[in-house]
Amino acid sequence: LISDGQQCPLVVVGETGFQVSDEVYTVTIGATVPTGFENTAAEEVQEKIGANAKISKDRGRIYFQITTDKLSQVHHLRSVDNLFVVVEEYDNYQFKDSKEETLEDLQKLASKLPWSDALKVWNMNTTLKKKRGPHRQPQGPRGRGRGKANKVTLETDTMQTETIEADIVETDTVETDTVVTDTVVTDTVETDEVPGQELGAKVLKFRVTCNRAGDKHSFSSNEAARDFGGAVQELFQWKADMTKFDIEVLLNIHNVEMVIGIALTEESLHRRNITHFGPTTLRSTLCYGMLRLCKPQASDVILDPMCGTGAIPLEGAIEWQQAFYLAGDNNDMAVSRTVNNICHIQKKRRDKGSISGLPIDTVQWDLCHLPMRTSSVDIIITDMPFGKRMGSRKNNWDLYPSCLKEMARVTRPGSGKAVILTQDKKCFQKAISRMGGLWRKHHTVWVNVGGLHAGVFLLKRTLGIFGQIAEDSREGKESKPHEEKPGEERKKE
Repeated sequence: LISDGQQCPLVVVGETGFQVSDEVYTVTIGATVPTGFENTAAEEVQEKIGANAKISKDRGRIYFQITTDKLSQVHHLRSVDNLFVVVEEYDNYQFKDSKEETLEDLQKLASKLPWSDALKVWNMNTTLKKKRGPHRQPQGPRGRGRGKANKVTLETDTMQTETIEADIVETDTVETDTVVTDTVVTDTVETDEVPGQELGAKVLKFRVTCNRAGDKHSFSSNEAARDFGGAVQELFQWKADMTKFDIEVLLNIHNVEMVIGIALTEESLHRRNITHFGPTTLRSTLCYGMLRLCKPQASDVILDPMCGTGAIPLEGAIEWQQAFYLAGDNNDMAVSRTVNNICHIQKKRRDKGSISGLPIDTVQWDLCHLPMRTSSVDIIITDMPFGKRMGSRKNNWDLYPSCLKEMARVTRPGSGKAVILTQDKKCFQKAISRMGGLWRKHHTVWVNVGGLHAGVFLLKRTLGIFGQIAEDSREGKESKPHEEKPGEERKKE
């Protein structure tokens, strides 16, 4: 099973099957992050761990080196979705033109890889998870969404895929720069007895997940995962299981780049705060990126006028506790979800012995007529309706100008900021231009939200005094784009 001259990677002992070592050594950690916020994640890694992160050409991934004694700190990063330890990385892997030759190379590669350190890190990580307490099981095809394991998701301008309901993920780029993610399942080989394991040792179960981006490969992700996984199984004598696995081996391929890793997270870290979900709940990692853009300071009053489930103010209240957060919505169900999510976090903190509450309050209000004094808010940060799952594109042409006008009223002139997430970019740009110079666009981050290409806009409040600058929002009652002929707007876009 092992090539000539190669030592067995690890001794099989104990419950997890691997020998535990107190030795401290350096490993490379890979992390998936919200697309567009790679630099934000790299800054956080440098700030909290002291490591320099490399941003991958494959959007939505960063890599950084740590010593194994800092492994627990990695799980406290707020900007990362999933973590894995790198077994080996190739910047320019020579894939053969023939599919058969390429798959044969992948099979041979499995026995040549330096698995030892990565598997030790996986074992250390398993011990850390047990100390943190029970963890929800990863959801495979038999979990939530049963019978939907073969769904197809369209993602624009991103190469990032997540394995939540998927077993093997295939990513292909096409000429239109659209990524199609197909969920497929590899063949499994199950045996009652696994040779090579010591008596009493746990028989480990595993699966291989392949994320592939590029249109010049002669093989599919399913084929790569199947053949590479077969070689891994032969090497370690593990048992294949697509849902109740102990180890997930990752095969990430982006054009000629290839990274082999072992997953350190069972489910995405972005699920950390929310228990009561709404139709458009934001990932906590994306919320963190938006908050970091506006750099909250001590005593800042931070407002989310369309809070939904409270994901943004909750993330802020946990990470930047010296500020005060107001979460509001005009929908009573949204306010109820926010309150329940806050109570959930409060209970978790009490259970851990924390006696301080979160600096956050919840209000139901009309977002176009906020019950706030003029110039009383430092930062506004919110996720505006895209007009897809919530609201409509037609209504946005009335909603956006009204919201931005009210936001300008309550924020402090000269120092106030707003961070706005929206996919309806045309409507947003037009609404900003009709604000009479109350807002100045400072920075834009392009992100992928549920397959939609959206923008996070950082706005600065100018010194203009609300009510004293002529606004053109009422000039001539100009025709709105939604009054154009059907299909005309789409042709322009």
